[in-house]
Amino acid sequence: MCGTTSIRARNHSINSSFGGTLVFLLAGLALLLLSLSAAISVGAVPVPLSTVWGVLLNELSPGLIDRTWSKGHAAIVWEIRFPRALLATMVGAGLAMVGATLQAVTRNPLADPHLLGISSGGAFGAILALLHSGLFIGLLTVPLLAFLGALGATALVLGVSRFAGGAASAGRLVLAGVAVSFIVMAGANLLIFLGDPRATHTVVFWMLGGLGLAQWDQLIYPLTILLCCGAWLILRARELNAMTLGDETASTLGIPVARFRLAVFAVGALITGVMVAFSGIIGFVGLMVPHVVRMLVGGDYLRVLPGSALAGAAFLLWADIAARTVMAPEDMPIGIVTGLVGGVFFVWLLGQKQHI
Repeated sequence: MCGTTSIRARNHSINSSFGGTLVFLLAGLALLLLSLSAAISVGAVPVPLSTVWGVLLNELSPGLIDRTWSKGHAAIVWEIRFPRALLATMVGAGLAMVGATLQAVTRNPLADPHLLGISSGGAFGAILALLHSGLFIGLLTVPLLAFLGALGATALVLGVSRFAGGAASAGRLVLAGVAVSFIVMAGANLLIFLGDPRATHTVVFWMLGGLGLAQWDQLIYPLTILLCCGAWLILRARELNAMTLGDETASTLGIPVARFRLAVFAVGALITGVMVAFSGIIGFVGLMVPHVVRMLVGGDYLRVLPGSALAGAAFLLWADIAARTVMAPEDMPIGIVTGLVGGVFFVWLLGQKQHI
């Protein structure tokens, strides 16, 4: 009798947890849809929401809706703002998931692809491709070198932290990441200085972050990486949960800690490198979003990862709206907006002694 009661209680707990997760994900999808609509509608030339959805539905299914809008509005929605909003969605989701996983495998609440120098490494690779190596394999050259740069910066951070005798220290790892970030950015600035002066203005985009270069024919690359790597991370939610308890606990559960941590860093570098290749350096998304999501859904990575993806996408969409409207019609680099918000959040997080 007691066993039956215990089983029923456990099943009720599981059902309640599943129901709560489903509600959260549905709410996140609704927020993302609202944010996406706003990102396409708001701008120097406002477009009514009815027109936005009319254009989108008509492009996806020609003739479905009678055309009541101008060709100018159709071009703004479909050719400019929609691909930009989709890129913001992918970059925000990717960086947030990377931040969440880095915080798990390092047990470091301050871990973030920007603070650990991964974004700087990606920018270094992108600048190298644009100014010096040339597009020797076409459009794939920039994301490939950005990934290699991000992977190299990751290896350098781990090496510096290990050399300093604090590979498992949260504070030491962040300090190593900051140091490596400065070194890599110094190298990137040297590449800019040595490059063709007529072409160096193009790399300012990667230094400050922006979504203005989004194009339909290039979105397939970040989308493919996000779907494949994001699915891999979610399938490793159990291992990530174990890693948050410490290396010894994870080892007793049969997880090859060193190999798994290396794999997570490699996947994180791949996501970050590809996103940086198309959006430039956008900092603090991976730091802020996972903390906010954990406050809402708890620490289970089966919920944290999809929640971070949805929240990160929505956050970057609203950051892009702010970047396009604060100094309209000028387009402010989105890295300025995320840096300002993220810096304030970072100061708040440092004040929370229980997190550090």
